[in-house]
Amino acid sequence: MLPQDLRLARADDFTALAAITNHYIRTTAIHFGIDDVTADELRTTWLQHQDVYPWLCATEGSEVVGYAKAGVWRSRPAYRWITETGIYLRNDRCGRGLGTRLYRALLGVLRAQGFHAAIGGIALPNAASVALHERLGFVASGRIPRAGRKFDRWHDVGFWFLGLQPSEHVPTDVQTPERVVAMGCIGQFKV
Repeated sequence: MLPQDLRLARADDFTALAAITNHYIRTTAIHFGIDDVTADELRTTWLQHQDVYPWLCATEGSEVVGYAKAGVWRSRPAYRWITETGIYLRNDRCGRGLGTRLYRALLGVLRAQGFHAAIGGIALPNAASVALHERLGFVASGRIPRAGRKFDRWHDVGFWFLGLQPSEHVPTDVQTPERVVAMGCIGQFKV
C-alpha cells in the first residue's frame, strides 16, 4: 500500500498538476515546454496509458502538492519494460524530503509492476534533480549537448539509469498500477 499522503492520480487532479507543471515551464529550463500545458492535455496523456504507467500524487489534506509519473521511453515493442520517469513538486514544497518519498514510491510501484528499468532525463544544469536521482540509485548514463534551447540559451540533457530488477530478469506482462497498489505488492523500495 502507498503511504496515506501518496496515491494514484485521478481524473480530477489535473488542474493542480497543470498548475505545478506550468510553474516550471514559465520560470525554469527544467521543463522544455514553452507554452503552458492545460489540464486537459495532461489528462489526455495520462488516460492514454494509465493502465500501464503510474502517475502518483502527493497530497496535503485534499490538496495535490506534487506528482511523479512514468511514461513511454521509446515506442518500439522491445523497449516496453523500460520507462521514463519524472517528478514535479509545488515550488513551496521543495527541499523537505517529499520528492524523495514520492519518487521512491513511484519506483516501488514500477518494480512491483515488473518494469525492468527506469530512465530519468534531466535538463542541465539541475543539481537538485541530479542529487535526487543519484540518492535513489540512478547512475549517469549519457549526455546530449545542446539538446534544447530555452530562455535564450542551450541546455544539455543528461540521462540517468536505474535497474529495477536483477540483470537476469526475464520480463513478463507488466501489471497495472491499480493492481499492484490494491494488492499492496509495492514493498519498500531499497536505496
